[in-house]
Formats: sequence, structure tokens, C-alpha cells
Amino acid sequence: MNKPIRRVAFVTMIMFALLLANGTFSAVFRAPELNDHPRNRRARDAEFVQDRGAIVAGDEDKTVLASTEPSDDRFKYQRTYPEGKLYAPITGYYSYDHARTGLENSYNTELAGTDDALFVRRLIDMITNRTPRGASVETTILPEVQQAAADALGKQKGAVVALDPKTGAVLGLVTSPTYDPNDIASHDVRAADEAYRKLIDGKNNPMSNRAAREIYPPGSTFKLVTAAAALEAGLKPDSKVASPEKLRLPNSGRDLRNDTDCGGTESTIAKALEVSCNTAFANLGLQLGQDKLRAQAQKFGFNQRHLSDLGAAASQFPDEMDGAQLALSSIGQFDVAASPLQMAMVTAAIANDGVLMDPYLVDTVRGPDLQPISTHRATELGAAMSPENARLLKQMMVGVVEDGTGRNAAIDGFTVGGKTGTAQSDPKRKPFAWFTSFAEKDDRQVAVAVMIEDADIERNDISGGRLAAPIAKKVMEAALR
Repeated sequence: MNKPIRRVAFVTMIMFALLLANGTFSAVFRAPELNDHPRNRRARDAEFVQDRGAIVAGDEDKTVLASTEPSDDRFKYQRTYPEGKLYAPITGYYSYDHARTGLENSYNTELAGTDDALFVRRLIDMITNRTPRGASVETTILPEVQQAAADALGKQKGAVVALDPKTGAVLGLVTSPTYDPNDIASHDVRAADEAYRKLIDGKNNPMSNRAAREIYPPGSTFKLVTAAAALEAGLKPDSKVASPEKLRLPNSGRDLRNDTDCGGTESTIAKALEVSCNTAFANLGLQLGQDKLRAQAQKFGFNQRHLSDLGAAASQFPDEMDGAQLALSSIGQFDVAASPLQMAMVTAAIANDGVLMDPYLVDTVRGPDLQPISTHRATELGAAMSPENARLLKQMMVGVVEDGTGRNAAIDGFTVGGKTGTAQSDPKRKPFAWFTSFAEKDDRQVAVAVMIEDADIERNDISGGRLAAPIAKKVMEAALR
């Protein structure tokens, strides 16, 4: 009898030891994961009774984008968004049943006051019996730029991104259609859920961040990348390239045609960019080869993720292509796909003497006592092209605005350069209208990318110069005046 009892006792001891080890492991190593789990209602309840920190703009007045107000219900504090629709792509929402998005998610521990950097502050609050408060997040967004972009884009489905080329700071980020995060943040859980379901099932995907989290065919705006690769390979703006009316794609029975008059069967690279000549840039891409073109695209940030605060998507340039695919990729077609953020980065790097800066949205995180917890430093991602070639490409872009397809972006008293684009992704849908540009005066600069996904006009009237360039103009004026 004793031997079986000893065996049972031994097995029981092993089971208790494993149970203790699992409990210890969960408490020590899995605590953060369990606390952050969306189904952990206890953690959510504890968060919702905290005085959550504010999210503010980067202007002198520190315009409030998100704040917390006292509430009479069980949660004690209500998250509010004074101009919810305008800043929704940036702030995201903070919801009881639908978690968090945007900066509300990426800076959740700082805003909630549970971040390790606030440990001493929490300890003092506990000792003094003071209500804990979260840190505030100061963004780089300028309200005048954000408002100008939203007003200019209007109800058109699309997006606008404005960057400071010298630092990478995001000055404006707008997507349309948008939504009101106040509806999802409501403490009326049933109403909040209904609002969320309505948005998720919405026809036009109002919760989609078209500026940073979606990628689209960039069309002729990608010709900037091809032009940069050509200059880096030793060609000059006045180098000649064949520009026939139509080009038979290699190993294909298809012809690539021009949408504009290229001025003859041969053109300079500068003139081809000015009038957006398809066959010239397709021939240029074939001359350079896919390795050089891919390397140039990656120097501008393609195939990499940026702006992690918003979970931005990586823009794409294809890995392996045949001749026809390379020719199409050289003009932003085939499998090339980019976000408006990415095309703004391309233009910003060109305007910044070829140096690509890491885009960022948060400048400073401050504790409840207003002391900085963290401050962002402008970071170089690398040289996309040499300063000399960047200045040459800038002048070519200025030619696009002064004498080419981008005339609608010209601003009196400012140097403005840009590139139009009209991208066809599916014969059954309307083309995308693009414009990416920079403007500068003295030592001030701004880079802006505009994408219109679904213009409310006839497809034959859709063009980047007609639709997107005027929007970019208004945003650049707001940023520099």
C-alpha cells in the first residue's frame, strides 16, 4: 500500500510544482501581455477610471486633439475628441469594447499613466492619495495645415500628407471619408458598438487610413524615382531618350501608348518628366535595368515600414520582372504600389538635397508635471541620391509646375516643384489622381502628396494635374504662409 501512495504523492507534488511554476511564469513574464489583452476586462476597467493624458497639436496653442473629461458614470472619465473627424486618422479612438487605434494605441501606456517612465509619479500619487494622471502626447501636426488639407479634399475619397523635408515631421495627415471617434468612445456600450459596426460595414470604409495604411498604384508620380535612378547612373536632364508614340512591350503583344504629346520621337529626360511621357520613361527603365530601379526605390523607402505610430503599410516595388513588367513599373504601373506617405517621402528627400528623413508624428511626451519624458530627434534614413542630382531633379520638378502638367500647383512668390500622376488599376474602376510636390521660400520647405481614389467626375476628365494639384497648392500655402 505504501508504494502506490508514495507514487500518488510524488505525482501530486510534481503537479503542484508545475502549477506553481506556471503561476510564477505568468505573474513575472506574461503580466504585460495579459494586462494588454483586449479581453481582459479588469485591466480595461482599471484603465477607464484613470485620468488619461491629452493628445495635442504642434502649434503654439497646443490645440487639443483628444482629452479626458470627468464623467458621472462608473468609468469616472470620458474620452473626448473636440474635432474628432478632422484628426481621427491621427488620434484613432479609445473604446471600452473595441480597444484602441492610432496614437491612442501606440502611446496607450503613456496616456494611461502606466508606463514605466511614470513609476515614480504613480508612487507619489499613491502616497499622497492623489488621483493618478496620464502623460500628454505632443504631435507635430499643424492645425492650419490639417484644416486646409481637409477643406481642399472635401468629400472626395482620398488622402493628403504634408511633411517637413528637413526633419521628417508630419505636418498634416488627412483621409476621406473619415469618422467621429466620439461615437466609438461613448460609455453607452451598446450605442458605441452600433456606431462601430456601422463604420466597419460602411460602403466607403471611413475607418481606413488611406494616407499611411493603404497602398495604391502611384502612376506617373513614380517617374520621379526612375528619373532619380537615371541621374544617379550618370545621365543628365538633357540626356536624350527615345519617346515614340507607342512602345511594343518586350516579349509581349501589347503596346504602351502616351497620354500626352511628347514632342517627337526623342526627348530629353527633363522634357519627358515635364509632359509625363510614358514611352520615354519606359525606355529609360529598360535602359537602367530592374536592379538599379529597385535599388533607387528602396533608397526612397520602398519595401520598408515607416511611421510605426500609425502602423503604416510598406510601399512595394516588385522583386523579379520580365521586360514588359519592368517597362510598366518604370511608370508606376504593374505591381508598384505606394501610400501617399511614401510619395511625400520621395518628394521630401528630393527637396532636402537627397537626404531622406524618417517621418514621425510625435514630438514630445510630457508627464503630468509637464516635464518631458521623451523627445523625438530628427533621424536620417540615408541619402536617396547625391545633393547635386537632387538639385537637378528639383529643377526638373519646377519645370513640371512652370511649363508642364503641374501648372495648377504654382504659387506666386514661392518655388514649387511637382509631379502629376493618373494611375489605372482596373478597367472597371476610375483612375487614381495623384500629385506630389514641394514648395519653398527662403529656408522654409514643405512636401505634400495628394491622392484622389474616386473622383466624382467622368473618368476621361480625371488627371492629377486637374484634381490633385490644386489641393496640394492650398496645403502648401497653409504650411508656408
